Amino acid sequence: MTGSGSTDAFDAWKQWHERRVEAVSAPYGPLALIGTHWVEDYPERRLPDIPGDWVADADGVVLTATDADGLTVDGRAFAGEVRLAADLGPEAESRVAFGEKRLVVLVREGVWGVRVYDPESAGRRAFGGIEATSYDPRWSVPGTFTPYDGTRVVRVGNADGRERGLGLAGELAFTLDGRELTLQVAQQGDGVLWAVFADATSGDSSFRFRFLYPAAPDAEGRTVVDFNRAQLPPCAFAEHFLCPFPPPGNTLEPAVEAGERAVV
Repeated sequence: MTGSGSTDAFDAWKQWHERRVEAVSAPYGPLALIGTHWVEDYPERRLPDIPGDWVADADGVVLTATDADGLTVDGRAFAGEVRLAADLGPEAESRVAFGEKRLVVLVREGVWGVRVYDPESAGRRAFGGIEATSYDPRWSVPGTFTPYDGTRVVRVGNADGRERGLGLAGELAFTLDGRELTLQVAQQGDGVLWAVFADATSGDSSFRFRFLYPAAPDAEGRTVVDFNRAQLPPCAFAEHFLCPFPPPGNTLEPAVEAGERAVV
């Protein structure tokens, strides 16, 4: 690798990779997830290994508990009834806790669930790092984002075996190794794009699919497609995540030998 620009890009990638390792191995990071329970699957109102009565309706989850259950809500011992909306902040700041475990309320297409994060999970104890290919400038190329006329929703399989809608905002076009390629992408509230993709390495020398987050496009739709920062999806770290599979057209023919590849 030559030139200060390449060196700066490598240093930035190295810092990104180190931050990723720190984030996934944090006490309430992805490796700490030990269960995702859909409340409607438990008509008896008891979730596996979690105290309290849990009931879902159209507007949220109602938790009823006694002092003996040992739950806390908003950092205080809880007894009584409370209505819970989806937790939108960091998992470590979820409203409900059971000892060191954090109980995170979520909703997907009107179905309410509770995720259980445990800092003492087997996944955190066994974690040895993220296998990732070192930075190579040839995997970072210009891209052009073309928005759709409104969001398109496609049904895709999810890692938990269920099918859900995936909202797509447009297409991201780029050239890689002389090939003109496109990815269908979503767009987050801050403008950052999100692609769920597979390639010729998927399920072989890398996980079966990965995520990519190109920066928010400029007014002309220009951004950078940097596969050096391709990420393992959360379900690579814990089987209880719902990660969507790549939508039709998002399996790239080339072998993208870049970015995160596997959990060590």
